[in-house]
Amino acid sequence: MNDNPETLRTLIVDDEPLAIERMQVLCAEIPQLTVIGTASDGESALRLADKLSPDLLLLDMTMPGMDGLQVAKAAKEQDKSPAVIFVTAHENFAVEAFDLEAIDYVLKPVASDRLERAIERALNRRGEAELTEEESPWLTEFWVPHRSELLRIEASEVFRIDAERDYVRLHVGDTSYLLLQTIAGLEEKLDPDKFIRIHRSTILRRDFIRGLKHEGLGVWCAELEDGEELRIGRTYLKKVKAMAGR
Repeated sequence: MNDNPETLRTLIVDDEPLAIERMQVLCAEIPQLTVIGTASDGESALRLADKLSPDLLLLDMTMPGMDGLQVAKAAKEQDKSPAVIFVTAHENFAVEAFDLEAIDYVLKPVASDRLERAIERALNRRGEAELTEEESPWLTEFWVPHRSELLRIEASEVFRIDAERDYVRLHVGDTSYLLLQTIAGLEEKLDPDKFIRIHRSTILRRDFIRGLKHEGLGVWCAELEDGEELRIGRTYLKKVKAMAGR
């Protein structure tokens, strides 16, 4: 057990010896980490995790045998499941990682400041878990590709989500980000008390809706806080009006 809430007992998992060495050097520079072991394949990682009960896995994605996703899924079934930060050269597994509630998704080559931010998130997540008896079943964050890394965005920061074929566009302030995810799949993961779908291609944060406007002939629009008006699809009109007590 870890008696110090400011440190994380960490297991490094990577099939490349040089990658493990580099990660050990980076971890040694972060006082909140204590490396308790390393593993070069998924099966060994799970055996060590079961024996040592680490707080955190720094987990490579692509390995022979069990890959990182399989290891993370199996680790969640252990009595004391560790937090997971994926460390990988491949950015195309981010959606699957995000479905597994991983803390972060760090791309190789790993910069020390990027790893420090990921560790800070792990510590913050543990602090939040200790304050909350029951974990929310709803999505609380997104990871989106941005330049050479993946950014984590709090769901509460997103005020509008638009469908663009197999992607969704997340609107955050004056910026927007594309995420490989269908709008239907995303709708199921969002807290319905905070988000509502008003059209087959649009989800809005409820508190961003200023009012509803009847245009006649059964047509309604949602008036947004920024002054824009969006048409409400007929399929979603009943639910949107119910939100307003109509």
